[in-house]
Amino acid sequence: MKILYISPRYVGGIGGHAKRVAEKLGEYGHDVTLMEIPHIPIKKLKNPSFTLFGILKSFTNRQKYDAVHAWNIPSAFVMKYVNTNKKILSVHGMYSEQVEALHSKSIGNLANKAEIKAFKLSDKLTTDSKNVQKNYNKKMNTNFLYLPAPLDTKKFTKIPKLKKNKNQIIYIGRDSFEKGIDILKNIESKLDGKVIYCTNSPWEETMAILKSSTILVVPSRMESIPQVIKEAFYLKIPVIATSVGGVPEIIENRKNGILISPENPNEMIQEINDLLVNPQLIDDLTKNAFDFITRNFTWDVLIEKYIELYEK
Repeated sequence: MKILYISPRYVGGIGGHAKRVAEKLGEYGHDVTLMEIPHIPIKKLKNPSFTLFGILKSFTNRQKYDAVHAWNIPSAFVMKYVNTNKKILSVHGMYSEQVEALHSKSIGNLANKAEIKAFKLSDKLTTDSKNVQKNYNKKMNTNFLYLPAPLDTKKFTKIPKLKKNKNQIIYIGRDSFEKGIDILKNIESKLDGKVIYCTNSPWEETMAILKSSTILVVPSRMESIPQVIKEAFYLKIPVIATSVGGVPEIIENRKNGILISPENPNEMIQEINDLLVNPQLIDDLTKNAFDFITRNFTWDVLIEKYIELYEK
């Protein structure tokens, strides 16, 4: 099949997921093109120039596609002008709620109207989170297909064996308000370990640092389901994460990870310091996490669901 992907970028978050899916579908004989759209990124805004430039590019690209897949709400308005038989939109997280939290209620209302229009433009809606699926159904009576983001375990063969750095705490993600990096930075002096921040490093380098760490901390204020939690599960690194968005879908507290309240620095300090001196709990958490991720979130488990999305 000939498929076009549309996303403001193809690294990190949902865009990174889109690129990984494109690569995997290519292995199964599908022709997937990533539409590259120039835009002017503005801090905290979802690239307002992206949609305009994308629409202009769609008008000049008269190719016919079997399917077009938009990987966030703004991408849907670019997808509208592409020549295709099938339009798919994926949303990770509650879009208008996130916009309102980052900006204002009035801008959130505009984002809510954009959501409604984007959904109407799409033949199929998908999300990686059961929480998002449930909330959009309640909010708009909209049916989303639950389609988890898989982990490509074959890529981890590139990560070398590494010596553990004692009490090394790692943060992986954007340097942004919604990711809560400021919360972790503010408590750093009270932690019994060294914090390493990976905000813009290549994947293999980041995974090597993760593999050599003692704990991954995910202090987010809002989330869908962070891929880095799945990566830590596979590498047997214990995870402490805030109980927001879809995170509780994959972390069962004190069984395969530790859940903490969002924006609770004292709880974060306590749980991090306690886990650093509890090797038995680390061992139990990581064994359960590895088993959970390999049973539920690898490409071997999920590839047929993705192929069916396009071919059916």
